[in-house]
Amino acid sequence: MTARAAAPAASELRGFREAQRLAYACAEAVAARLRPGVTEREAARMQREWLRARGVRDWFHLPFAWFGDRTAFTGFRIPLQFFPTDRRLEPGMPFVLDLAPVHRGYPADVGYSGCLGPNPPHDRLLADLREHRELIPREVRERRPLRRIHEDVDRLMVRQGYANRHRAYPFGVVAHKVGRVRERRWSPTLFGFGTRALKGLASDALHGHREGWSPLWSPYRFSDHPPRPGLWAVEPHLGFRGTGAKFEELLVVTDSRDPRESAFRLDDDLPHVRRWAEEATA
Repeated sequence: MTARAAAPAASELRGFREAQRLAYACAEAVAARLRPGVTEREAARMQREWLRARGVRDWFHLPFAWFGDRTAFTGFRIPLQFFPTDRRLEPGMPFVLDLAPVHRGYPADVGYSGCLGPNPPHDRLLADLREHRELIPREVRERRPLRRIHEDVDRLMVRQGYANRHRAYPFGVVAHKVGRVRERRWSPTLFGFGTRALKGLASDALHGHREGWSPLWSPYRFSDHPPRPGLWAVEPHLGFRGTGAKFEELLVVTDSRDPRESAFRLDDDLPHVRRWAEEATA
């Protein structure tokens, strides 16, 4: 018999929300400082320094930065290509900042898309991401298998005229499970990922394999099960002719029978949500 997963407690949700807001504040602060000539490596370092100045000492993964056609993972074949390079930012060029700090034992994993100046295709990508933010929790509330929701995200992207770029991530994930980690004074990383966070994900994968679920939300058979209660970092990633855009934020899944409480976004006070509200007002 499979053990029933516990829903997150209110105090835990506060901790995760604070971590996510800190991560997005970092992304907005660094995005405001980007100028022509800045490299991906410099943008990643700016994120690390901003967070370390605010007490972050551990990571789910170290910050990434992608510029230009690298925002759409053009030509990506191996995991090493995700790491920041010496690509320089140019006027009109899109960028993505992806960072996952651990704040007081609570991991966040966020994605921030922007552009250095006007870029109408990029604006359209950002606007069309809104449908994905609405689709995913709606289908989670219906208890559709993760694999089927992934397929519905694919179909929506095709209807919008875009390529699915989150399929370029390892295992093609559109989301992964996130859990608390123990705070330690020394927090090593391995290939850019925090070892404690990786240990927690590996433990979930082991337990999930025994119980018939996976902490990875993928298009493959091992994700052919209903959503598991907990927090999921969801990151639909659209691509169009060398331009990519995404958001990444935490989705709360519970075992409540009330559809309104069974799946909800951890926070709505986020940059992409504010952008959509401003566009609707305009």
